[in-house]
Amino acid sequence: MHSMTDHADKKQKTDKMKIGTHSGTFHADESLAVYMLKLLPRFKDAEVVRSRDPEVLEECDIIVDVTGQYDRTKHFDHHQKGFEETFGLDYNTKLSSAGLVYKHFGREVLAQLLDLAEDSEAINVLYPKIYTEFVEAIDANDNGISAYPNDVTASFKNSAITLPAMVSRLNPLWTHPRANDDDVLDERFQKASQLMGQAFENVVEGYGKGWYPAKDIVQKAFDARKQYDDEGRIVVFDQFVPWKEHLYTIEEDKNVPGQVLYVLYSDGKNWRVQAVAESSSSFTSRKALPEAWRGVRDEELSKISGIPSCIFTHAAGFIGGNKTREGALQMAKKALEL
Repeated sequence: MHSMTDHADKKQKTDKMKIGTHSGTFHADESLAVYMLKLLPRFKDAEVVRSRDPEVLEECDIIVDVTGQYDRTKHFDHHQKGFEETFGLDYNTKLSSAGLVYKHFGREVLAQLLDLAEDSEAINVLYPKIYTEFVEAIDANDNGISAYPNDVTASFKNSAITLPAMVSRLNPLWTHPRANDDDVLDERFQKASQLMGQAFENVVEGYGKGWYPAKDIVQKAFDARKQYDDEGRIVVFDQFVPWKEHLYTIEEDKNVPGQVLYVLYSDGKNWRVQAVAESSSSFTSRKALPEAWRGVRDEELSKISGIPSCIFTHAAGFIGGNKTREGALQMAKKALEL
């Protein structure tokens, strides 16, 4: 990788860099792979060459999703026999061209987008996180790997709203008078690459500027939890932050899984008391709010609970509201007893 970078830096001063990929019908994986490469300064102004001609492709500085080769420097294809590369030891999903580019350039891409150092703790956390949350699904889709067992029947069709499906529909219809013309396909490919790239950037921004910075806030609130309950079952935030995943991780790290039952936070105007779910993928609360409160609102709820300023309790008991911080805290404390 270093030799290619050195070569790229020298070439940048003379010729325009070239990113190669296959011509014809395009897919989500190479659309994203090309976009990620163009986020890097050395490929920012690179020409995208779409071809099936080996000689034309070999003139490129980097080639994705074609040639049947993977050498970690110039060729990043996954179609060849015997290819079984994954993102790492803990992953089973075979990489597509998107995963290959992300595996080798992902840290640099994230650092570029988030204006962070490649070796920062944030990038160490975000690099695998973004793969798991976004890129892995692109790899799986391109390699025909289902997210569910084959014997599971879907309740409804959602294939049309996936990013790979949206990219697929950017290919010209068979009725298009110039459906097979390279210039038409190349223009559509640019749109596909932008679609995938914008989705990718939104995910990176969400995790990099929203999810990751919340980690310290959740940790501090967790550390202060026993001032509200001796057993540490209530965590209070002064503002809403994406807390769920961080809370589960912190509980595991501190060897107290399942300890926190209620989380309080301000929604900007009022206060919420939320029952913590059994896991990040569960809709079942560790301890739902009392049954007598569920589906009840305002004065009636305050009367039943004996707590002033109540607003509501959801019918499922997973969340409630109060006009004040103290009121929400009283709701959580009383719910622990009932």
